[in-house]
Amino acid sequence: MERIEVDLHERGNAAVLRLPPRRFPGVLIQGDSLSVLREDLELVRAALRAGDLVAAREWADHLGAELDELLGHYVAVLDRDGITLPFVRPSPPPGPTATAAAPDRTGDDG
Repeated sequence: MERIEVDLHERGNAAVLRLPPRRFPGVLIQGDSLSVLREDLELVRAALRAGDLVAAREWADHLGAELDELLGHYVAVLDRDGITLPFVRPSPPPGPTATAAAPDRTGDDG
């Protein structure tokens, strides 16, 4: 393990920080949050393997909303701190601005 100084732009579950010698900040996603994202992706894959396109679309929409939220947080922090984005500014996600509700993980409607 190595201890270094970093530029911390935002604390929290998705901390925004810049590691030297990187030019742009990144997002530190906590391990449990990363695991949830990976699990949601596997639910999309499982629904596709099962031929359940409705469930696959619901899980994909949910995963996309989670990623949109992370990216939106990153963009807002960089904008606040006057840092140019390292990519083309994303267009707003389609549909409601709230995170899509997660489909039922059990596959049981009741």
